[in-house]
Amino acid sequence: MDLEKIDDAISQRVQAMKNRLEGLRKSDLYYYNLPVQELKGGARVIVNGNEMGMYASYSYLGLVGHPRINAAAIAAIERFGSGTHGVRTLAGSLTIHKELEETIAEFKGTEAAITYSSGYATNLSVISSLVGRGDYVISDKLNHASIVDGCLMSGAKFLRFRHNDMEALEDRLKQVPNGAAKLVVSDAVFSMDGDIIDFPKTVELCRKYNAWLMIDEAHSLGVLGNTGRGIEEHFGMKDVIDIKMGTLSKTIPSVGGYIAGKFDLIDYLRHVSRAYIFSAALPPAQAAAANAAFKVILDEPWRIEKLTTNTKQFIGGLQERGFDTMLTETAIVPVLCGSDEVAFAMTGTAHQSGVFVLPVVSPAVPPGLARLRATVTAAHEPDEIDYAMNVIEEAGRQVDLI
Repeated sequence: MDLEKIDDAISQRVQAMKNRLEGLRKSDLYYYNLPVQELKGGARVIVNGNEMGMYASYSYLGLVGHPRINAAAIAAIERFGSGTHGVRTLAGSLTIHKELEETIAEFKGTEAAITYSSGYATNLSVISSLVGRGDYVISDKLNHASIVDGCLMSGAKFLRFRHNDMEALEDRLKQVPNGAAKLVVSDAVFSMDGDIIDFPKTVELCRKYNAWLMIDEAHSLGVLGNTGRGIEEHFGMKDVIDIKMGTLSKTIPSVGGYIAGKFDLIDYLRHVSRAYIFSAALPPAQAAAANAAFKVILDEPWRIEKLTTNTKQFIGGLQERGFDTMLTETAIVPVLCGSDEVAFAMTGTAHQSGVFVLPVVSPAVPPGLARLRATVTAAHEPDEIDYAMNVIEEAGRQVDLI
């Protein structure tokens, strides 16, 4: 099919993206999908033959390449092979899958847990399995795309509330007719802004209006709480989330997603959620790596302490240099640039000076809110963070941002 000769909505969308990407590539401003040739100790990478400091990683505790986790993955391959027979419901669950789910349940303080092939599939499948026509699902406006897509796919009445605005959340809860099922879903830490949901008030409102509460801890697991157990520990609350969702591909250096909760909920999901029933099981190496990672977090608490220290240094240092880091409190540190052009220009300068950071531009964020989406990890040393901040400062001065 020759798209240039067809004038319909699909071809127009494809052509518009093609034009935008061609413009970025011709201007040498396309920084996505860059080939990372090697990971060096969690804080550095080799990209296009150049060693760079890594400030775009989700490995918040620096566990990528941890010897104990690697050894667990290798042992699993030697025992089980590289893949599985198929879906767990019909082909059987490997013992390592059950061990991982038991480990997650213990870590999150729940009766049981279930794992999926990705975090995206987890949110998509679980939300659409729990609510449907005649029900209501209520979501923060800045929730991750997987939550939004799960809400839309469910067929439930989809209500959104202003970001982290608890009065707006209560207004939405009041709109739900008496007797209707209602599910409130929110990220714990928001992936583009780095701020934290007003969790105590969210819990209070869900209890007041008899709503189920689902929290996505993709960016809070291993980040919040003295032992990295997440947002409940961070706020000194225990087992107040009905549906505890998380990923196995960020702090946990593997792949997949999970739900932890009451046994009856997990048993329901095993027999209803389509992403579990119809998707192949996690590969043995990935299940074993994730299983080991949870245990490493508990055995090496210094990583959480170091991440907290590094986060304070990074946020505070960028603010002192005149940057707007928005409302972040976590290892996700947006450096607000305003226009897409400024974000691209600053990225180029950073890369030339050996700092791997990436821009987030419209439509991923609203026009005028383009940013560098920088992250810091427990693998970084203070002098490395100082260097990265100095590079970002110079980039900001070159475009008159500061």
